Amino acid sequence: MTAILTPSPIAGHFLTGLLGAPIAHSASPAMHERAADALGVRCHYHLIEVAGAGHDQLHAILDGIRRLGFAGINVTFPYKEAVVALLDDLSPGARAIGAVNTVVARHGKLTGHNTDTSGFARAAKEFVSRSDHGPVAVIGTGGVGKAIAFALADLGVSDIRLVDTDIAKADQLVAQLQHRQSIRRADSVEDALTGASGLVNGTPIGMLPDRGTPVPDALLHAGLWVADAVYSPLWTPLLNAAKASGAQVMTGRDLAIYQAADAFELFTGMAPSATEMGIAFDDVMRKRYAPNAA
Repeated sequence: MTAILTPSPIAGHFLTGLLGAPIAHSASPAMHERAADALGVRCHYHLIEVAGAGHDQLHAILDGIRRLGFAGINVTFPYKEAVVALLDDLSPGARAIGAVNTVVARHGKLTGHNTDTSGFARAAKEFVSRSDHGPVAVIGTGGVGKAIAFALADLGVSDIRLVDTDIAKADQLVAQLQHRQSIRRADSVEDALTGASGLVNGTPIGMLPDRGTPVPDALLHAGLWVADAVYSPLWTPLLNAAKASGAQVMTGRDLAIYQAADAFELFTGMAPSATEMGIAFDDVMRKRYAPNAA
């Protein structure tokens, strides 16, 4: 990806963070700070946990990011779409998707990017290739679901089936991608999985403390690859059931690492080590979620 070469306001020290709720479980501080250490610079990654923020509160928070010397912030659930209208500019990818997970601050200007798309494409590339780019069901069409659908289109998936209780939101995503890819809104999870090669959960279902699953266990089988964007816990009920069915599975680990690496580069202009970020991620998982692992 293209490096951002403008330096941080304080040379060699970067102030970044994450906006969302709930985010106390996030591995992002550990990943970003370890990546900076490996490059010989300093990074302080601050968690900005704000629940139920409306337009005015989000505007105030982003104005603070603009003014307080941040190199940028990541944005997660539930604000990936809400912040779009509050930014000064968007990358072409973020503009097409209509969702942002990375905001870069430069010279008083906030620009939105979406590294969920690039991160998921890197993470899922081999699964898509091994399944001959066969049809994929995507559960959820919110901020991360949109990014996943765009990533699958970039990877050349032959047919994308969307499932969401918000029909209007799913139909909007179909309209956004229909000129690029075969895509449709499925009537049900069962409909979406008929003849599918892959399945991706792009909802928060299964993220602690929730222990639900977006897909009935009976619909999972050995002919599928199954991915979950949730990484808290790393092994969600969906992934445990998929593994038991014989399906190939992908935890949220690689997506978390790759989207963070791409965001770090946008913040700092330096390419981080995904290996170092992976070590930090694994340390967090081992300390916090080992009892929940499969």
